[in-house]
Amino acid sequence: MPLIACKGPSGFSANSTAEQVTEGIDGTGLVAIVTGASNGIGTETARVLALRGVHVIMAVRNVKAGGDVRETIIKEIPTAKVDVMELDLSSMASVRKFASEFKSRGLSLNILINNAGIMATPYKLSEDGIEMQFATNHIGHFLLTHLLLETMKETAGKSKIEGKIINVSSDGHGFANSSGIPFDKDKLNEESGYTPLVAYGRSKLANILHANELARRFKEEGVDITANSLHPGNIQTTLLQHRPIVHGAITMLGKVFKTIPQGASTQCYMALNPQVHRVTGTYFSNNNVAKAQTQAMDMELAKKLWDFSMTLIQ
Repeated sequence: MPLIACKGPSGFSANSTAEQVTEGIDGTGLVAIVTGASNGIGTETARVLALRGVHVIMAVRNVKAGGDVRETIIKEIPTAKVDVMELDLSSMASVRKFASEFKSRGLSLNILINNAGIMATPYKLSEDGIEMQFATNHIGHFLLTHLLLETMKETAGKSKIEGKIINVSSDGHGFANSSGIPFDKDKLNEESGYTPLVAYGRSKLANILHANELARRFKEEGVDITANSLHPGNIQTTLLQHRPIVHGAITMLGKVFKTIPQGASTQCYMALNPQVHRVTGTYFSNNNVAKAQTQAMDMELAKKLWDFSMTLIQ
């Protein structure tokens, strides 16, 4: 049973692949960081961006796995520019080390795709004492973005090419609506009553709010960088390893879910397709503008999250 989807205003749909939405686009000269590029849609995103001429930095926790992916990409695309760098988003020390090492290379930075994530994991605190899903999915990316902002601003200013920050989220419906985000570290980290999917939804809601607040700040500063978020769709990847029942159902019904090339398409579309030029503070799904949940569009909530996140990374 194939995935059934109608084309949206962009001319693309849930069926479109990452190669299709970037066909004919030359990304030569651009530099992109893709987090979580050693598997799933992160790997496909790195491959397709490299195929289009982009210099891709694969920011990965498992360097060996990242190296294997890089070799596969180079074998397919001998001219590809792909580097692998270690990044554990659950560790602020690792994020700071990555940012420092990246900046020491003297590279420009046009595109930052905050793609990596974990889903519905058992209760655990990060080494920084933050609930693991919130630490990995939001705080790690928040800090990474914060540390790379000046490089992105300098690149946009010198190159006169619009910079892009892309946060991979989810639709969030049914996960975070009932609880929102507790802007208190103790409440955030409470183990009693911990629900893996609620905690996941909270972190994904934060991804959208983060992008929206970035967009507001860039507009206010007059910075030529856009910030957007997206839902990649339901895809069979290792993200569901902690939800065996859901993972099993997707395995059996795999054909009604997106393939990895389809799942990677929206972030590749947002990274390279000229249709997205000057679009900011917007939520995408299936390669088209979409409607996010009500909480995700609350700008006061976005400001509050920004302030709370800043206290956590100090």
